[in-house]
Amino acid sequence: MKKQESSRVQLLNVVKSFGDNTVLHSIDLDIQAGSLTTLLGPSGCGKTTILRLIAGLELPTSGRVILGDEDVSVLSASQRDVAMVFQSYALFPHMTVGQNVGYGLKMQGIAKEERKERVKDALDSVGLDGFQDRYIDQMSGGQQQRVAVARALILEPKVMLFDEPLSNLDSKLRRQMREDIRRLQQELGVTSVYVTHDQDEALAVSDDVVVMRDGEIAQQGSPKQLYLQPNSKFVATFMGDANIIQGEVIEVGQKTILRIDDVEVETDRPMDAEHLGKNIEIAIRPEALSLTSAGDTSQPGLPCTITTKAYIGAAIEYSVKWRDQELFLISATGSQEFTIGEKASVLITPPGIAPIPGK
Repeated sequence: MKKQESSRVQLLNVVKSFGDNTVLHSIDLDIQAGSLTTLLGPSGCGKTTILRLIAGLELPTSGRVILGDEDVSVLSASQRDVAMVFQSYALFPHMTVGQNVGYGLKMQGIAKEERKERVKDALDSVGLDGFQDRYIDQMSGGQQQRVAVARALILEPKVMLFDEPLSNLDSKLRRQMREDIRRLQQELGVTSVYVTHDQDEALAVSDDVVVMRDGEIAQQGSPKQLYLQPNSKFVATFMGDANIIQGEVIEVGQKTILRIDDVEVETDRPMDAEHLGKNIEIAIRPEALSLTSAGDTSQPGLPCTITTKAYIGAAIEYSVKWRDQELFLISATGSQEFTIGEKASVLITPPGIAPIPGK
C-alpha cells in the first residue's frame, strides 16, 4: 500500500462528562502527524474515552477536537477521515474475508474492479493475500485481527485508532501482531492512536506514550523517557517493574547524586537545589540491580537475604530482603547464582535509577 496522508490530532481543554460523572478533566493532548501515540493506563482512567472522542463516537462536553486544521468537535464519526480497529474485531461472519475488507469501499461507491485490487493490496500488506474467499470462522484469532487491520487501512484514513487490539490474542501472537502493526504504521506514515493497559505493548510500538490516571494525563513522553525518568511514583510503577526506596539527595545540578545507605549513585535527572539534603523516593528498575557475595568489599552494596528465586530461561528473577523492604531484580542466566536464604549484597548501577519527588 502507498504512503498515506496523515493528520495531526489535538485535544484542547477537553472535558467529558456522563451526567454527574466527569471522566476527563481539561485534557490537552497534541499527537504529531505520522506518529504512533499510545494511551496507557488502568481501567477507568479515560483512555478509551479519548479514543472515542477522536473517532466521533462521543462528543466533548466542552473543549475542542482538531484533526489537521479542522475543528471536528461536533462532527459525527462518518464525517471524520478516521478508521478504527476494535478489540472485538467487529467482523461480519456472513461475509468472506474479501467482502469484509472491501465493505467500506463498497459503501463509498467504489467500482467492483478497483475494490478487488485494493482488497488484494490491503490483504497483502497484512500477510493474508489469497485468503479473500475464506469466511471469518475459518480464520484464527490472529488472522481475524489482521483482517480487521486491513479493513481499516483500505480506507486510507488520515488517523488510525486501535482500541486494545491485541487483548484477545495469546502472548506469542500479541508480540507478532504488535510488530506488524508498528511496521505498517511506519511504512504508511498514518497517524495512529493506540489504547492499551499493557506496558510492554506500549513500550514496543510507540513513538510517544501518554500515561493516564483518573481522567488526567499523568505524564507524556517517549517510551524511554517515561521508563527511565518517571515524574511520579504512579508512572514509575505503572511503566514496568520498579523498586521504590528512600534515599538522600547529596548533590544537585545537571546530574543528581543520591545516597542510599552507604551507596552513592549518579543519575542524569537534574534536580533543583530545594531537594538538596532531603530524603526522597527513588525508582530503581530491576535491571539496575545485581547481586554479589556478602563478603565482596570491592564496591559498596546493600546487605540483603535472598527470599525467592525463579528461573525464566534467559534470566533468573530474585526477590531479596533489604532492611524491611523487598527488592526485585533480574540476573542474566550464567551469572553467579544464589540460593534462597543466602546472604548477599545488592549493587546499584545506572541507568534505570530515577529520583521521583512527585506523588
